[in-house]
Amino acid sequence: MKTIIKSPKVYLIGAGPGNPELITIKAVKAITKADVILCDRLVSTEITDTYARQDTEIIYVGKECSKNASTPQSHINTLMVEYASQNKTVVRLKGGDVSIFSNILDELQALKHNHIPYEIIPGITAASGAAAFAGMPLTARGYSTSVRFLTYYKSEILNEEYWKELAATNDTLVFYMSKGNLTRLVEKFRQHEISGEKKMAVIEQATTPFQKVYTSSLEDFSTNFGNKNFASPSLVVIGKVVNLHEEFSWLDNAEQDGLYFRSVENGSLISNPQNFFEYAV
Repeated sequence: MKTIIKSPKVYLIGAGPGNPELITIKAVKAITKADVILCDRLVSTEITDTYARQDTEIIYVGKECSKNASTPQSHINTLMVEYASQNKTVVRLKGGDVSIFSNILDELQALKHNHIPYEIIPGITAASGAAAFAGMPLTARGYSTSVRFLTYYKSEILNEEYWKELAATNDTLVFYMSKGNLTRLVEKFRQHEISGEKKMAVIEQATTPFQKVYTSSLEDFSTNFGNKNFASPSLVVIGKVVNLHEEFSWLDNAEQDGLYFRSVENGSLISNPQNFFEYAV
């Protein structure tokens, strides 16, 4: 009988923005082959519950910087290398798209340095998922012809000249991981006299049963939402396209409050997700 020699491999996979039905077929095929899954916080547990084998080892390596409760990137790199070196098929499962604000470079370098084969499987990033579920195109004729993905989790990321340019551009601006600095972000745009035609949207827990969309002019944002603690994750969209949300929104704000994704602090899912087929059009 011929012996099949298994070769190690690491799949770096984007699981999409939350709704488990938004994962790709290619990603599902890789998950079903996995011996080990290293799973981020912003991944629906429905994905691993549905597609992972019963004997697959699932290790949660989530990051929640606002709580200072994050798995060190060096530890994640070590786990990938150790399991792959044991001839196991490893899936590194990340929320959104694997190549956008996901620390993939550190992981690629670790795999390359240790001569471990890998494959990158893209996913739907939070920006496109949130915009679609909010009925808000990121680009639209007469509104915006391009879009920028940014982050503002600490003040030194963007200098004053860049703020000035961002305030003047007609590009749609999408800010990841920035909910903790919303007040300062709004102040910066107002300081540089951003056009009143541009509105701001904060989209909480996009594509999940707890999705809520809040819109405002930047001038009135502090009055309307200055004291609100937005749920994690929240995505910020700024630009003329936000004006299209009211006309084309096809999904009402969730009536119930709750958190869809597991907490790094206690490692358990805080609330039970509803059936995603309720979202079918």
